[in-house]
Parts: sequence; structure tokens; C-alpha cells
Amino acid sequence: MPRTHPLSQPILTSVAAHLYVRDLKASTDFFTAKLGFRVDFVYGDPPFYGQVSRDKAHLALRSMDESFFAADVREREGLLSASITLATADEIRQLYDAYQAADVPMAQPLKDEPWGAKTFIVKDSDGNLILFAGPAS
Repeated sequence: MPRTHPLSQPILTSVAAHLYVRDLKASTDFFTAKLGFRVDFVYGDPPFYGQVSRDKAHLALRSMDESFFAADVREREGLLSASITLATADEIRQLYDAYQAADVPMAQPLKDEPWGAKTFIVKDSDGNLILFAGPAS
């Protein structure tokens, strides 16, 4: 019987959450000016798709002309558009404080979760809810 060698598993290197927005320019401005992201690219003529990133967090932004959610369902149901993790409790606190100082709209203030995380949720200009999480201690 021929000898087989186990194949190494493919390594996933990043993930980009997709957020639906009404105005791509306004959205990229929000992520850069308020949240400290940078614009990786904007595509289309007129632009309808782009990506912003900060460190290893990537968010794809897709412009949509029509409503994609019922009026208040995201906030009412707590439907997250993205989750971004930080390595330490100090980092999550530092980021929260920086976002508060920048008047970033909060859907949930910084809180300790029963599963041992510290989280807060920001709300972008299109109502997308973005969770930031780190260890509680």
C-alpha cells in the first residue's frame, strides 16, 4: 500500500466583515476620522465598494441605495455587523476611552460580560453595530 502524507491544513489569515452603507464617502470618513481606520481601497465609478482597516481588522463597505433591514430591527434585536477583538483589558479600556473622547455613538457602553469578556458596541452612521471585545482582566 502506498504511503500517504497528511496534507497540512490551509491557514486562514484574515476576515473582513461586510457592512452595508448608504453613502460610501460618509462611511469611510466615519471610520477614518472617528475610529482610527485607514482606507485600503475604494472601487467603482461612482464608488460603491471599499475597504477600511485598522491593524488586522478589516471591514468591507458596500453601498446600497435601498433599505436592507427593517427600520429598527438591528438595534431592537442587537444584530451585530462585525466583532473586533483586542488582546488585553487595558487595550479595550483605552480604545473605549478614545472613542468616547471622539464622540463615537455608542449602542452599548463598556461592560463586563458573564463569559469573561469586556465589551462595548459602537453604532456607525448607517446603524451598523460593531462590537469591540477584550478580556475582562
